[in-house]
Amino acid sequence: MPGIRTGQALRAFAHALPKVELHVHLVGSASLPTVLELARRRPAAGVPTDERELAEFFTFRDFAHFLTVYLAVTSLVRDRHDVHTLVTGLAADLAAQNCRYAEVTVTPYNHLLDGMPGDDLLAGLATGRARAAELGVELAWCFDIPGEKGIRAGQETLVFALRERPEGLVSFGLGGPELGVGRARFEPYFTRAREAGLHSVPHAGETTGPATIWSALHDLGAERIGHGTSCASDPALLEHLAAHRIPLEVCPTSNVRTGQVPDLAAHPVRRMLDHGVVVTLNTDDPPMFGATLTGEYVAVAGTLGLTAAELARLAENAVEASFLDEQRKAVLRNEITEMTLPRTTDFA
Repeated sequence: MPGIRTGQALRAFAHALPKVELHVHLVGSASLPTVLELARRRPAAGVPTDERELAEFFTFRDFAHFLTVYLAVTSLVRDRHDVHTLVTGLAADLAAQNCRYAEVTVTPYNHLLDGMPGDDLLAGLATGRARAAELGVELAWCFDIPGEKGIRAGQETLVFALRERPEGLVSFGLGGPELGVGRARFEPYFTRAREAGLHSVPHAGETTGPATIWSALHDLGAERIGHGTSCASDPALLEHLAAHRIPLEVCPTSNVRTGQVPDLAAHPVRRMLDHGVVVTLNTDDPPMFGATLTGEYVAVAGTLGLTAAELARLAENAVEASFLDEQRKAVLRNEITEMTLPRTTDFA
């Protein structure tokens, strides 16, 4: 079958695919309209309240500027209403792309450190999640440790997660910079989280080499790897990931924006797929990087020349890699299959 061409047919097919998002950060998911609402709610924060000025400020320039924007948005999130606004904004964006389910990364330690009451964070997540369900999007939560803040952040994130255990909490993660932040130091917190029934989904191998991924697997019991880009340079690791069906949460546009790869054509996603690794496509911090979930499917399909069946397989991978129960997975699998069965040719 010929590859899908990057045109209207491809975009329509990618949009129509029932999709699952497994790697998106709540603060980083804030779209321009959401940030504008928050900025006007809290003008003293100094974030532009004029739409054009905010758009200029929000546009990605480089990684340092991305961090500035990320911190600015974080400064606007101070109570349950702000959290609700973030969650419902993300849900609306996902619904518009036919994304049915998302596991959203929340970093409680940062919000609590900034003075937000824990009850406010939980209330905003709960009401936002309820509104998302009304929009046809089921949300689940990953509570992650900001690794750069050390073992205290690990301890407090674990305590908060296990004490509060909000509805929808399915996993325990580790984010932030990788350089100088060894995965192994967080082993006690991941062990306890896993014993309590939470899944292990640390970031690894985004800005460091394969050794970080190996550590995430051996020390943290990782069931999925956030990013995992550097695995492509280690044939033994590729073989291990494929043999044990350990999915990667691949975020292609994010990797280009942060300079991990020069462009999409140079991204190792093709090598991952060729080795049988379970690749899922995700957005990381979508509006801040100028990404959308549908856009990731379109970009990867166009760059790699994927067939409709191959593109659908990426959507199926995300379903399989999710922490949905088997009944809900089966519903989504059937919908994806129904989209591809009638096709005898690919897009012209």
